[in-house]
Amino acid sequence: MAWANKIFYYLSMPLSDHEKRMLQEMEAALLTEDPRLFSALSGTGPSPKRPRLLASLGLVLMGITVLFTGLVAKLTPVGVLGFAIALAGIILALSSFGTSSPRSATKGARKSKGLHTKLQSRWDERNNQ
Repeated sequence: MAWANKIFYYLSMPLSDHEKRMLQEMEAALLTEDPRLFSALSGTGPSPKRPRLLASLGLVLMGITVLFTGLVAKLTPVGVLGFAIALAGIILALSSFGTSSPRSATKGARKSKGLHTKLQSRWDERNNQ
C-alpha cells in the first residue's frame, strides 16, 4: 500500500508559480481563440433546473406506481398508462439538461450549412489571421 500513497502524493502536488502563470496564459489564449470551446471546457454550461427535475422524478415514481397497480389488478390499460406516465417523466428529466440559451432559439432560424462547409470556413478564418 505504500506505493499507492506515493501515487496519490504526486497527483495532488501543487503547481509552481511559473506553471500557474503558463496555465493562465494558455487559458487566456484559448479564450481569445475559441470562446465556445473555452466555455465548454470550463464547465459553465447550463445546469438542469431543480423544480423540473423534481417534477420529472415525481412523474416517474407515479408512473411506476400506476404500472404496478395495473399489473397487480391485471388491467392492461392501467399498466400501459403507468408506462406512458413514467416515460413522460424520463423525457422531461432528459429535456431539462438541454440548452436554454437565447442563442439556441435563433440557431434554428438561421440557414443551416453542412458540417464540411462550417469546418472549412473556420479553418480558413484561423489561417487568414
